[in-house]
Amino acid sequence: MDAMKIEAIETERLSLVPLAVEHAGEMAEVLSDPALHAFIGGVPLSAPALRSRYERLVAGSPDPSQTWWNWVIRVRGENCLAGTVQATLTAAERGCAAEVAWVVGTPWQRRGIAAEAARGLAAWLREHDVRLIRAHIHPEHHASAAVATAAGLAPTGHWHEGEIRWESPATES
Repeated sequence: MDAMKIEAIETERLSLVPLAVEHAGEMAEVLSDPALHAFIGGVPLSAPALRSRYERLVAGSPDPSQTWWNWVIRVRGENCLAGTVQATLTAAERGCAAEVAWVVGTPWQRRGIAAEAARGLAAWLREHDVRLIRAHIHPEHHASAAVATAAGLAPTGHWHEGEIRWESPATES
């Protein structure tokens, strides 16, 4: 797992491209709808603020016990960015579990893009020996729950900061 490097992930319609600082300008537009923050809080970031955030993400976690992987979602047929997916592993879980998240810009929602991206990410993680995939979803965010289901996750009885923990079934190693 330590030698695992982030790489592009291809699905039927999408390319999950490793995040680069240069994506900030286009992604600021993709993520500009304040409604995207209804469940996660905050406000849309300007292109310079997003660029600064991406610089930190691309540099990697300052905590050596964590590994951050971030991708932008490119819709190949439209040659445009539509959102992001991410996975975070911690030293205690390296090789066995990842925390994942996704966001798709409003114009690209209701087209199955988030579900396809999350399925692609989950498959890639499983191919790289990640045995448990976890996400935290607001109980009223039905679209995100549908995405988690599509990625093979199911709700658990565990709550964290007002969100329900969803997990994939652990696989045999």
